Amino acid sequence: MSTSLPIIHASDRFVVIDKPSMMLSVPGRGEHKQDCVAARVRAMFPAATGPLTVHRLDYETSGLMVFALDEDAHRFLSRQFEERKVKKAYVAILQGRLTQDEGEISLPLRADIDQWPRPVHIVDHVHGREAITRWRVLARETLRRDTFPFDPVAAPALSGAPGVQFPPGASWPVDEVEVTRVRFEPLTGRSHQLRVHSASGLHAPIIGDPLYGGLPASRLMLHAAELHFQAPGGAATERFESAPGF
Repeated sequence: MSTSLPIIHASDRFVVIDKPSMMLSVPGRGEHKQDCVAARVRAMFPAATGPLTVHRLDYETSGLMVFALDEDAHRFLSRQFEERKVKKAYVAILQGRLTQDEGEISLPLRADIDQWPRPVHIVDHVHGREAITRWRVLARETLRRDTFPFDPVAAPALSGAPGVQFPPGASWPVDEVEVTRVRFEPLTGRSHQLRVHSASGLHAPIIGDPLYGGLPASRLMLHAAELHFQAPGGAATERFESAPGF
């Protein structure tokens, strides 16, 4: 098995990679969950010092991630994420045809402890943490069932990690459905923010999302397409882009 990852940009201080869908960002519990993006970056850049991981993407989400290659770069980049100075943009395919062209979702989120250990998050206006997402329609399309077919036998991912698990009986109502391609700009960075805001804010779950009502597909149709931040040691903002594979 290859241990490499697609590199978008590499310097002495940081590296930007294109994370595949169905791969952990950091190691999980158990031997079968040690293969992850952070471990592969460590193997690809053995001279790196200090912590690598600056931020994470969901296991099912693909797209851009930045990793620090020295301790000072890690502090510098982490501070930008903490202070919400990093601009992030995602592309997603949502079930249904949105009538509005753009908008902003503000729904506070928290983990649903009643469903532990499933990593489900819910809207909670009393105990939830602030979560804000701007969105804009890119296109209104149709999607066929066989474009990204879900095969429960082939679904398990690398190194024995669990694959996509949809509820029993989940299926497409027809062979072709209306969908909306959307650009998301999260202004906060809550767990599953875009997935919950799609399902609960826009009432249009992301295709391939087993947790929030998306139609079955071989992958979650969510991709981190843009990442803008100030590079360590540089004054100008660096901009990186990655086209989604859907």
